[in-house]
Amino acid sequence: MKTPIIIDTDPGIDDVIAITAALFAEELDVKLITTVGGNVGIENTTRNAVNLVNFLGKGTPVAKGAAQPLLNKLVNASFVHGESGVGGYRFEEKENATVLSTRHAVEEMKELILHSAEPVTLVPIGPLTNVALLLRMYPETKSNIKEIVLMGGAAQGGNRTPVAEFNIFADPHAAKIVFDEQIKIVMCGLDVTRLTSITTENIREVEGFGKVGDMVSRLLSDYDSTTSSHNHVTIHDLCAVFYLTRPEIFKGKRATVNVVTEGEASGCTVTHYTEDGHVFVCLDADVEEFRREFVSTFKKAYEKMEG
Repeated sequence: MKTPIIIDTDPGIDDVIAITAALFAEELDVKLITTVGGNVGIENTTRNAVNLVNFLGKGTPVAKGAAQPLLNKLVNASFVHGESGVGGYRFEEKENATVLSTRHAVEEMKELILHSAEPVTLVPIGPLTNVALLLRMYPETKSNIKEIVLMGGAAQGGNRTPVAEFNIFADPHAAKIVFDEQIKIVMCGLDVTRLTSITTENIREVEGFGKVGDMVSRLLSDYDSTTSSHNHVTIHDLCAVFYLTRPEIFKGKRATVNVVTEGEASGCTVTHYTEDGHVFVCLDADVEEFRREFVSTFKKAYEKMEG
């Protein structure tokens, strides 16, 4: 049986690749895609999500969410993803193929979760603003959330500051709300995303997989040098999706995570390892298997789209 999921996202080059992988995964049923301001502003992240769903020929609904963090000013990562969020890539916009909801993302999440016959897994791969609002506004949804598998944080280091990963730094107050809840959380942070790079050879292989392979390869060619080195590219958000489809690839430890919300350490995820912790922190992965899964995933997507 497929796992019902909601992807909460700020597309973003790596978001686009992760969403594509999820939409074609046999193990997953993507019920809803919700957008948030993050890598770029909310109008662009929402446009990218809608355009991607239409490009892939899917009918997955998209709902626009929070444009701003709960308290802080919006910061973005356009220096990595380009002003549009997808570098120099341009989706063909289809006027009559909209999948955009008229309701706010948090309202859509609430309705879907409360009316789902089985518990829903949340997959946030951007700032956690929408998820925090959901948990605070509609705490009754918690009983039908299976787990939260997120890309964000780090047990050690950061990429937005020396101690903070971007998604958590962008809205630390929201992240604290989410991590303080006693919901099962899987944290795919920089500790594992930096390990699971793919090679230029992997990208060249995927390039031949029709229009989906062309999209992926062109997006990755635009990915800023801050995400790649020595012919390797890091696709952070893909880890969250592959954790759901191939959990055996990953290793980690249970922990509690405290999010720093103020001062120069704002956004730091202070990780305390304990067997009683409700957070599973991914710390290691089978990199070669991750790369094989990357190629296999987009080959299957190509075969489904072209077949």
